[in-house]
Amino acid sequence: MLTTRQLFLQHLALPSTYPLSIEIERAEGIYMFSPDGKKYIDLVSGVCVNNLGHRHPVIVKAVNEQVEKYMHLMVYGEMIQSPQVKLATRFAEILPSTLNAIYFVNSGSEAVDGALKLAKRYTGRTEMVGFKNSYHGSTHGAFSMLGNEEMKFAYRPLLPDLRFLRFNNFDDLLQITEKSACVLVEPIQAEAGILLPENEFLKALRQRCNETGTLLIFDEIQVGFGRTGKLFCFEHYDVVPDILCLAKAMGGGMPIGAFIAEKKIMLSFTNNPEFGHITTFGGHPVSCAAALANLEILLTEKNIIAEVEEKGLMFEEALKSHPLVKNIRRKGLLMSIELETTEINLAAMKSMLENGLITDPFFFMPNAFRIAPPLIITKEEIEMTIELIKKALMEC
Repeated sequence: MLTTRQLFLQHLALPSTYPLSIEIERAEGIYMFSPDGKKYIDLVSGVCVNNLGHRHPVIVKAVNEQVEKYMHLMVYGEMIQSPQVKLATRFAEILPSTLNAIYFVNSGSEAVDGALKLAKRYTGRTEMVGFKNSYHGSTHGAFSMLGNEEMKFAYRPLLPDLRFLRFNNFDDLLQITEKSACVLVEPIQAEAGILLPENEFLKALRQRCNETGTLLIFDEIQVGFGRTGKLFCFEHYDVVPDILCLAKAMGGGMPIGAFIAEKKIMLSFTNNPEFGHITTFGGHPVSCAAALANLEILLTEKNIIAEVEEKGLMFEEALKSHPLVKNIRRKGLLMSIELETTEINLAAMKSMLENGLITDPFFFMPNAFRIAPPLIITKEEIEMTIELIKKALMEC
């Protein structure tokens, strides 16, 4: 009889020829456990999904309670479903007043695709502006806005009328014109290796969009929900987007995404033609129940986000002087540990895996590995993790 591992490799369509291929039987908090009992520390939170760790009891309780009532009823937007209404209302209460209408989808890629469509429909324009080394997902629209030709050349032709600027380059902002429907930007470029905005670049971007009547879309799919030390990343920079894209940590481990805008903008989907954007499973009531529980935990247990910067600094201070570490870029508990070469980084991640640490590289900075543990990681667990990282670096 074939093992689960063999069946995994034989029957699952995989995006890479070298998957981690670790079988996980259960997960709890910051830990994942294999069938043989080996314990792994999740240093990437399922790529910034499990900000509150695996199987947070309050989220699990919310999921179970909703399953007992109902699951799927009807395509999104046709029936009044309490989990959707409660979650949408809570977002409207905590977000700026111009972000008061939410469209629920299933993933980050779908959130980006919906936001792009909305911008084109509302402005009547076709040009869309993105940034080099950006990553927004793998559906056709989101993939078109990918800022790396090496990853997407094999899939051309993609969406037309696109323009790509250099992040933190003020001169490039002049390429945003009255022809531009939208600018799609990560407030922190994640897959570029945690590239932070400099010298109030986001404020200058916001100003240029105001001047040209261009909608500003923030992709906070990876950086949202406390990851950077604030509930939403844009709060660090005193800039409010016209459309906000969310996913990943939004559902506390359940699949859900959203794009949020002003109601007058969102109404563009309702006419000429009607049903301008539709989804079957978007806003699934079980996912919405999980997302609401997740959000309430972050809002009420204020120490979780309040301690993010201190916890991130612990990693940075302990690793920045290591002889193999070339550079560290960080915002909160989202950080890039840059090593000298890609080969050293691959060896380091292999050694970390053998020492029970799950991490991964960045798409556009393969000589760096990601540290983005669940926000609930304790300081004692951080100290233990740092020692394991140092041990792995020494071994490689």
